Amino acid sequence: MKISISNEIYSIFPKTALGVLSYRAFVEPSSKEFTKLFEDVIDKLSQKYSIEEITKNPHIISTRQAYKALGKSPQQYRNAAEAMLRRIIKGKGLYHVNNIVDINNLISITSGYSIGSYDTKKLKGNIELRRAESRLHYDGIGKDNINIEHLPTLYDELGAFGNPTSDSKRAMIQSGEKDIISVIYAFDGDEELDFWMEEFSSYLKDYYGVIKVEKLII
Repeated sequence: MKISISNEIYSIFPKTALGVLSYRAFVEPSSKEFTKLFEDVIDKLSQKYSIEEITKNPHIISTRQAYKALGKSPQQYRNAAEAMLRRIIKGKGLYHVNNIVDINNLISITSGYSIGSYDTKKLKGNIELRRAESRLHYDGIGKDNINIEHLPTLYDELGAFGNPTSDSKRAMIQSGEKDIISVIYAFDGDEELDFWMEEFSSYLKDYYGVIKVEKLII
C-alpha cells in the first residue's frame, strides 16, 4: 500500500505532510489505566485552555490555513483537534470509543494535530491525500451525508474515506483484531511528527501490548 500527497495539495499548501503508523492491534474498550490517564489529561486541558488559546496552537492554525487555501471554511468545518478541544473547555468532555480511537484522540488533543485511524482491510489499493471534488459527500461516523468538498481528503481505489474533520464509516475502527493505519495530518511541515508518532507508538505498546509499529513520514 503506497501512500502519497497529490501535486494539487502540494501546490496549494506546500508544507502538507502525513505521519503514518501501521500496526496490528486487538480493538477493545480502553483499559481502566488508560481511561484514567485520558480523563486526567482532559481535566488539565480544561483548566489550561480558553477558546482564544486553542486558536493559537500552531498545528490548529496551520490546519485552518490549509482549509481556507483549499476553499473550505475552517469555522464551518472545524478540524477534529480543534473541535475536541472546544468540547473540553466547555465542560462536555470526550466520548470513550475504543482503545485505538481513544489513543488517537489523546494524541490529537495534546498535540493539536488532527488524526484518523483506519481499518486497512476495508481499504483497496494505494492511498492519496487529495483536495476533495466539488459537491462530494460521504457517510461519516455518527454523521450522515457529510459535505467534504475541498477538504484535504484520503482516497483509495474505492473513493474518499477520511479527512481531518470527520472520517467515513467505511474504514472505521471496530472491535476485534485489526490491521490499522493511523494518519497524523500536518500542514506546517514534519518537524514534530517523529515525536508524536513515538508517543502514539508508546501508548500502543505500554497499554495494549502492540509489539510492532511501523512509522513513515510523507
